[in-house]
Amino acid sequence: MAYKITEECISCGACESECKNEAISEGEEIYVIDPDKCTECVGWFESSKCVEVCPVDCCILDPDHKKTHEQLLEKWRKLYPGETPVVT
Repeated sequence: MAYKITEECISCGACESECKNEAISEGEEIYVIDPDKCTECVGWFESSKCVEVCPVDCCILDPDHKKTHEQLLEKWRKLYPGETPVVT
């Protein structure tokens, strides 16, 4: 699954700088996550950084973008062809 940001977002920006895939950007009112770039930090970290740094817990799994761990790893490999994942 990709993550999404809920309406509880306070637009602090903490999550944007933590996203190595550059999937998080400032939207019109709140930050948003591009599900095509979000790998739930698979390939980079053991856990999702946006969730860890969000002060209001508004980064949640998006049920509209369900993926298995292997699918997320494959997405990471497509985003970074030729690279070796840090964490598999």
